[in-house]
Amino acid sequence: MITRREFVRRTAGTALLAGVAEGTVQRTLAAAPRTVCGVRALKKSAAIAMWDFSWALRHDPGCEFADWDKVLDSLVERGYNAIRFDVFPPLVATGPDGRVNDSHYFPKNGKKPVMWGNQFTTTLHPRQALKEFIPRCLDRGILLGLSTWFFGPGVEKVEGLDSFVRVWDETLRFLKDNDLLHNIYYVDLLNEYPLFSGFKWLRGQMDGDIKVRGEKAKADGVHEWKEKAGNYNNETSRKFYTGFANDAITRLQVKWPSLDFLFSLTFNGSADWRVMAPTKIAALDAHYWFVMNPLLSAKAGYWENIHKLADSDTEFPKVQEALLKNWTMHKPELIEWMDQQMAEVATLGRKHNKPIGNTEGWGIINWLDHPSLTWDIIKEAAEICVGLGRKHGYRFNCTSNFTHPQFPRLWADVAWHKQMTAKIRG
Repeated sequence: MITRREFVRRTAGTALLAGVAEGTVQRTLAAAPRTVCGVRALKKSAAIAMWDFSWALRHDPGCEFADWDKVLDSLVERGYNAIRFDVFPPLVATGPDGRVNDSHYFPKNGKKPVMWGNQFTTTLHPRQALKEFIPRCLDRGILLGLSTWFFGPGVEKVEGLDSFVRVWDETLRFLKDNDLLHNIYYVDLLNEYPLFSGFKWLRGQMDGDIKVRGEKAKADGVHEWKEKAGNYNNETSRKFYTGFANDAITRLQVKWPSLDFLFSLTFNGSADWRVMAPTKIAALDAHYWFVMNPLLSAKAGYWENIHKLADSDTEFPKVQEALLKNWTMHKPELIEWMDQQMAEVATLGRKHNKPIGNTEGWGIINWLDHPSLTWDIIKEAAEICVGLGRKHGYRFNCTSNFTHPQFPRLWADVAWHKQMTAKIRG
């Protein structure tokens, strides 16, 4: 009995000779396993969408990812050929007791709307979800950036390098054993390393270094970019988090020599991402947004009302107006600033012989599809940074971190997405 993957490979040429519809041929041929698909070796550009954990936590009936076939077809229609998504390694791997648990409860806390993740209380079956979702991606020829934000029930039990490597190794083994380890563009071992994930043990170790020096650490809060998140630029902290990254990649690379491993990074003066460039990461995925520059965010109320999601939306119109005013007034300076940041990424990429890109950017970090808020800045920022990405040789690039169906107004602009992804892919 041949496997599904082998059947696709054998029938691809036959379908072409049979003269079936062009769209069917393209779908069938795309499903054939790729011989070269790692980020270091694959020279063609990737238009990548960050689907985080939403792909699985919004899969309930009536939710935006309820029909994976439909949303994947919509993604391909918009020109995206890669995704970065959470494969939930702490939940896929066995627990401390050595047992597999494929049922994890995610309650919805509070009444505030959710930008990413579950809008309603749900139960996730990660192993089953991966077995159903990944083959659909492969059938469409989509490159896969395996990642994790390291959150969910029980992730706090993962402590130390040994446990971190174990949960990833077991997850990759699960994918391999189920014929799912195809089209792997890279493996992002931890989102926006070292701070902005749910790996509490890692932040706790770094906080401990700071407390010894009599400073106050402020790195609590998962998925939360802060203007001031403690100070992790002392020699001890840097040595710890670069050493942890190198050790994790070294150990996993021995087990999985055909895969490209990295840690996605983000601009933050508290833990300078640039010190990661000389490490063993396969590529630089450095996240930048215009709103990180005070010229855009100053006196706009963005951080208090949108980023932290205030209890009331009454200030949203004022935030929108202020941001648009700042954007219009300071656009030349903001573009120059972003150009400089991306040039630095490119310089470090060349220096250390690493491909470069960005899977999260470019305008505003957090945003909502709200009647008082428009997508103007996010769209224009993408247009600017897609052009700058080509200028600086970005191997992979996003249009924004809102390329999800739960942002319906942006998602609905098919023509805009096609225009942007066509430029990214060249």
